[in-house]
Amino acid sequence: MKIRPYKLSQVQVGDFTLAGYSVGGEETVIVAPEFDCVFDIGKCPREALTANHVLLSHGHADHVAGIAYYFAQRDFQGIEDGVALVPNNLVGPLEGLMRAWGRVEGHVPPHRFVGMGHGDNHEVRRGLAVRAFASRHVAGSLGFAIIDVRHKMKEEFLKQDLSGPQIVELKKKGVEITNRVEFPQVAYLGDTGKGNYSDLAHVCDAKALLVECTFFDDEHTERARAGRHLHVRDLAEVLEGMRNEHIIIVHVTRRTNMGEARKILRKTLPKDIMNRISFLMSQRYIEED
Repeated sequence: MKIRPYKLSQVQVGDFTLAGYSVGGEETVIVAPEFDCVFDIGKCPREALTANHVLLSHGHADHVAGIAYYFAQRDFQGIEDGVALVPNNLVGPLEGLMRAWGRVEGHVPPHRFVGMGHGDNHEVRRGLAVRAFASRHVAGSLGFAIIDVRHKMKEEFLKQDLSGPQIVELKKKGVEITNRVEFPQVAYLGDTGKGNYSDLAHVCDAKALLVECTFFDDEHTERARAGRHLHVRDLAEVLEGMRNEHIIIVHVTRRTNMGEARKILRKTLPKDIMNRISFLMSQRYIEED
């Protein structure tokens, strides 16, 4: 019997990497190492352990099964300060899960869950933030955007050519001399039905958009609706107005033939969108030994 090794796909987007595995109903985990984040945790592959911020979209097992292992293994390896940003309604159940795991393993590993809702921000580090937004899957489910945050001096003060001491003095007086400017890097919709995500600038303008498309067969349209997932017929509407440089499709099921899926997309999507589309699980993104 031939056993295939487990490998993450690796997509290079400018100066950052997205490395992950996403198969509908099986596992979804996507690591963004330069941002110290991982979108969902799947079964927690070793590559996810070094990310200090887990962004959990919802509680289905294929997205969250490895969360106890994540905290337990980091404790074993002496890695501190891990945190999981999770939908508000999952904080209690996840705490219960960790207590149950403690009864199995003999102790509760150090862990931290931060409840998030639509529009909530969490600072990853100075100049980098995560913003949660509501998705259309199950109760409380979220998507996440990773945002590069900068502060630029307001035009009125630039024109004055202020000296260092003058700037310090204005700050002491409480004068706001800068504007917050956001540069969205990655947006992850998680599992979702149709929604107007292009209305959210931190999603619409992200360099890379991770968007699920679980179903491609015509006869699976109702199945997509029932499970609150996207069908290929929904993509054109969901992606209309999106300005992302890279649109990466995730959560495709094993039953889908990738070659056929590409043909369907070419027939379904406008050319300008199709030119930005790729599949996370494409063979070209999997490094060979």
